[in-house]
Amino acid sequence: MKRFSGRVAFVTGASRGIGKTIAERFADEGAKVCLLDVNGENLETTISEFKAKGYDVIGQTADVSVREQVEAAVRAAVQTFGKIDILVNNAGIIRDNLLYKMTDDDWDAVMNVHLKGAFLSARAVQKYMVENRYGRIINISSTSALGNRGQANYATAKAGLQGFTKTLAIELGKFGITTNAVAPGFIETDMTKATAERLGVSFEDFIAYNAAQIPVGRIGKPEDIANAVLFFAMEESSFVNGQVLYVAGGPTN
Repeated sequence: MKRFSGRVAFVTGASRGIGKTIAERFADEGAKVCLLDVNGENLETTISEFKAKGYDVIGQTADVSVREQVEAAVRAAVQTFGKIDILVNNAGIIRDNLLYKMTDDDWDAVMNVHLKGAFLSARAVQKYMVENRYGRIINISSTSALGNRGQANYATAKAGLQGFTKTLAIELGKFGITTNAVAPGFIETDMTKATAERLGVSFEDFIAYNAAQIPVGRIGKPEDIANAVLFFAMEESSFVNGQVLYVAGGPTN
């Protein structure tokens, strides 16, 4: 039997990149999966791909920073699959700039998607997990939580997710719900491509430079993050709670 047979996973920001890979790994391991994303076109493409592979999957187009949309998506997932066992708060955006250039909108947009989105999703899902006395909440943080030039908003949001993770671990642990976070380092995604563009360098040069700084000598792939997420979601990980796992190829300073 596959590791997540009989389980239901709800993944935000799931139409591409890390979120898509996480959702696919759960589906491949037997889970029923609900994909949430604000980009309806990308979401439909991903849903079609997954169904062609025989996965049991539904998709919901929603903005994670809007309570009504999140709660409606969660209800739809429960109505379809009967429960939600696993929540992965992956949805994220970047609005990078140095502090003196950063606008109010740059700050608010990043906080709303990363922090408010995780809050709204966790709050909507936890009541079903509490009823079932079982749950796994995995938040996607970042090594940027430790500070990163040009990312005052993003770094703050990702650090906030770590505090959010530890608080939920304390509050929800007694209900059989664990909450942990994965903090990716440099991962090859559309988001890192956007960072290279902002810096005015080619993505190939950007990759080479960053790989040279990483002890394992390579940059990360979305699969590296998905593997860590699946570890936290496993039955065998029930005593792992409130932890932040840095998946970054080793310390760089």
